[in-house]
Amino acid sequence: MRRERAARAALAAFAVVAVVHLASQLAGFVVAGHLTKPVLVPLLAACAALRGGPRRLVGALLCGWAGDVLLQLDGDVPFLAGMGAFAAGHVCYLTLFTARGAFTDRRRAALTAAGYAAVWLAVLVVVWPGLPSGLRLPVAAYSLLLTAMAAGAAALGPWPTAVGGGLFLLSDTLLATRLAGLPQLAAADFWIMLTYLGAQFLLATGRYRCTTPFVQPARTTSVCAPP
Repeated sequence: MRRERAARAALAAFAVVAVVHLASQLAGFVVAGHLTKPVLVPLLAACAALRGGPRRLVGALLCGWAGDVLLQLDGDVPFLAGMGAFAAGHVCYLTLFTARGAFTDRRRAALTAAGYAAVWLAVLVVVWPGLPSGLRLPVAAYSLLLTAMAAGAAALGPWPTAVGGGLFLLSDTLLATRLAGLPQLAAADFWIMLTYLGAQFLLATGRYRCTTPFVQPARTTSVCAPP
């Protein structure tokens, strides 16, 4: 019961900090945004760990936390390091989805992969001309891995994992358009973070929910069931 209460407290704290962070993005409170951003994903990681989630799930979230911190620093080196941290997180997610049977239905997996490959190619064609020359290949490689993760999430199940993977892809696509100097939505930071936080929340807690006992039936396909 103590683990249950702690998990619920972590999830409630995530909700509160997420609201504060998103409000700071809308209001233009840069300092508040920088202070709250590194706190968010570790709270999801704590919730998953307290619920007995697999190590790869916790690892993916902690990689996301490292990426969040690094991307707040200026310069190409922190940017590439942050992108590398997120890439490691996508590997954790993708291997977890694969272990949970995401690609056992080959026909469905092939169709999903083809659809996401088309999306990846279309986005890359749009952003490629505006990307700094030194970042083109790293962004292309990272975005391919991200797309593979999103395809794996979709192959695992339509809700909520697929939506989480799709939101992650959308969030980073919005970020890529900024990097390429393309026109931005009003309050672009808000939309980037809203889709990102929604993605991490759904991937970490969507099937797991963090509101039910962490011991789940043996036949569950939850990505958060202990390995």
